[in-house]
Amino acid sequence: GISKKLKIRREKEILAASLLGIFISIILPLFTFYFSNLASKVLTEKNSEILEGYLLIFSGVFISYVIFSIHKIIHQATNKNLLKAHFKMQDNIFDLSLFLLIVFFIVREGFEIALFTATTSLFSTFYQNLIGLILAFVSAFLFSLLIYFSFLKISISKIYTITEWLILFLGASMITNGVNEILEGYFQLKLSNFLPIKILFLPDKSTFIGHFLKSFFALQKDFSLISLLIITFYLLLIKKVILKVSR
Repeated sequence: GISKKLKIRREKEILAASLLGIFISIILPLFTFYFSNLASKVLTEKNSEILEGYLLIFSGVFISYVIFSIHKIIHQATNKNLLKAHFKMQDNIFDLSLFLLIVFFIVREGFEIALFTATTSLFSTFYQNLIGLILAFVSAFLFSLLIYFSFLKISISKIYTITEWLILFLGASMITNGVNEILEGYFQLKLSNFLPIKILFLPDKSTFIGHFLKSFFALQKDFSLISLLIITFYLLLIKKVILKVSR
């Protein structure tokens, strides 16, 4: 979108790097699914839940780096700076540095997919995980087309801001769900037992929508004030402390 909008004419490098990066990004979670399928055969249910808790917390911490990097792009990589960086390039020279940079960014996303799905893939078969991965990539492709056409008319900073908030809530949800799994695995306790808040109109977590709300926003029927405090603390820590420092 940037190349098209600013007439930089780097579509060859971008397309080639994107295809290579996407290929690697598919291979990484496939390895995760394969080893998760092996691990699920030797792990007990209790150990799986504890492992899931630790991986969720680690993912929630790691995702703060993702937010940090996106935030830096919003405030430092403006269209004007990008234009200055690429304006002097000759159209007939393949830009290897741009190619490798895009490959790295996409592979980093593939690593995140492998990390974030390492927990849920323990409880599904390899083929179930594979189908989910394919559907996710198709959905992401359609969404990226929407972003591309929107970028030609809408400021990229608005798209980044929306993405940043979605990732913020995902990170907060991972931390909350991870703490809950560890408490349940070690002490047979649940966060919902501490100052419970019943949200009865929400669907059960066994349903698709209920599972989605629990995974992405830590929302479920058996909510609690402690869960709300963990989410709020995470959001404030990232938004008011880490992102403020990055400016």
